Amino acid sequence: MKKALIVGGAQGIGLAIATELALRPEMEQVYIVDKATVDEEYINPKFKIFKFDLTQGDYSLFDQFQDIDTLMFTAGWGHLALFRDLTEKDILTYFNVNTLPFMRIVKRFYSKLASQQDFYCGAMVSIAGFMSSPFFSVYAATKAALKVFIESVNVELLKGGSSNQILNVSPGSISGTSFNGKKTDLTQVSELAKEIIKHLEQKDDLFIPQYDAVFRNVLERYHCDFRAEGSHSYDYKLKSGRVKG
Repeated sequence: MKKALIVGGAQGIGLAIATELALRPEMEQVYIVDKATVDEEYINPKFKIFKFDLTQGDYSLFDQFQDIDTLMFTAGWGHLALFRDLTEKDILTYFNVNTLPFMRIVKRFYSKLASQQDFYCGAMVSIAGFMSSPFFSVYAATKAALKVFIESVNVELLKGGSSNQILNVSPGSISGTSFNGKKTDLTQVSELAKEIIKHLEQKDDLFIPQYDAVFRNVLERYHCDFRAEGSHSYDYKLKSGRVKG
């Protein structure tokens, strides 16, 4: 890894990944594309920052990054709310931030993914993309779309003779990120960032943090009875105090 592009790298896990990559002596440049700005305390000399709103139509900005060998998509947006309380604009925003940008960006770098040269690519998806998620209905739908997109393209790559794969990183809630408007705390997310980079380098196609400790059982319950697990998830979110019934 010598040159990396982190889309959504100004805050949270994206910033943590950018920071960990920049600490490596062999890393020459870390491009960060984000609507937000990097806080002064986290600026690194290897960062080159581009301000960009993923909901806009013109993606020609990304044409200048053809020298990269690493692409990580960490942009995402969501908040707990029942579908009845979302607007049509919310629905469009969810897909125009969480899903369509990654597909469009991958299209621009597909030739690198499909080549015989090493290219490391990943996206922050979500465990919500694997199951029904009350209060996260549209958010979960955007992540489910990403999950299936990644799985499908990975088959294409393998069948085409490339060893490159897109890594699907699907965590639950991550402490220390800027999700839901919170402030980034790199001390809380640096270890996860290192794990993600390790899986990127190994060209893995899926990484679910805390899988054995938490999500193996959750996914097994979901596959046994998705209705019951959906009801359990609804009640759990209400009891968490993060939403009101």
